[in-house]
Amino acid sequence: MLLAVVRRAFDMVFVMFGISVIAFLIFFATPGSDPSARIAGRNATPEMLAQVRASFGFDRPLYVQYGRLMQRLFIARDLTSFVNRGQKVVPAVLQATPVTLSLVFGAAVIWLTAGIGLGIVATIFRGTVIDKGLMLLALCGVSMPVFWFGSVMNLITQSRFHDTWLFSWVPGLGYTSFFESPSLWFKTLVVPWFTLSVLFIGLYARVLRASLSENYQEDYVRTARAKGLSESRIMLRHALRTSLITLLSMFGLDFGALVGGGAILTEVVFNLPGIGRLTYQALQNLDLPFIMATVMYSTFFVVLANALVDVAHAWLDPRVRDAR
Repeated sequence: MLLAVVRRAFDMVFVMFGISVIAFLIFFATPGSDPSARIAGRNATPEMLAQVRASFGFDRPLYVQYGRLMQRLFIARDLTSFVNRGQKVVPAVLQATPVTLSLVFGAAVIWLTAGIGLGIVATIFRGTVIDKGLMLLALCGVSMPVFWFGSVMNLITQSRFHDTWLFSWVPGLGYTSFFESPSLWFKTLVVPWFTLSVLFIGLYARVLRASLSENYQEDYVRTARAKGLSESRIMLRHALRTSLITLLSMFGLDFGALVGGGAILTEVVFNLPGIGRLTYQALQNLDLPFIMATVMYSTFFVVLANALVDVAHAWLDPRVRDAR
């Protein structure tokens, strides 16, 4: 087990290094991506461009530029924006991280609880109207784009019905830190939590229902039923336990991607200053230091989520552990 953890740690470092090199080459070395031209402006003279290249080190070999960028990002932590001169990249990313974590953690609790619950209920009543109705609702949730659904939720809670008793408690768009006001933090994030979780509720419910239905055909379930175990025990102790391994893989990848900036649409719609919105603004301005920082941030969480899923699989399933 310890050997598997160490191996995954080395894999994480290797993958992050590879992605950092690829991202650097895309934004700094491809034709037409000269960052000095963006810094100097449209009407810059050749002399100004040469001065900017020398000042920022763009006239040096690519491997020197890459090493200097990584050193300023991870060691000195003094990398600054190319667009807003003087704005440091690392503090901005660290300031945006709690916003994204708050959004994704709350949404994860909702989609796991509701998705597992709907999947279990649909399996218990499989083949009935209840099963078909729940799966239809799940399909609707999967089909709704987050940007559209978030706009609809804003229209309902912030405009049309904001003055009614249903949504008068919903504050304006934005984010309030938990340490400033826990109640306002909760109220601010309830609607974004629900909006982000709807897609995953439907997806997890459908996947769990399919996995449970397949596990009910396995020999170990028939053996448990032949021994006289109750249906609830067969569900919870046997079929559900095996099916949760599938959900574990999905959850690890989804959670890592969302924390790494995958919740960008939700953050933009609800004006949440998280990593996704920060990435969106950096891409709009082609602010390369911020793009590199958010890419490395996203890579870390995605790779970490994959590593944790592999370790959890090895811990939950002895067959996986023995194979390694």
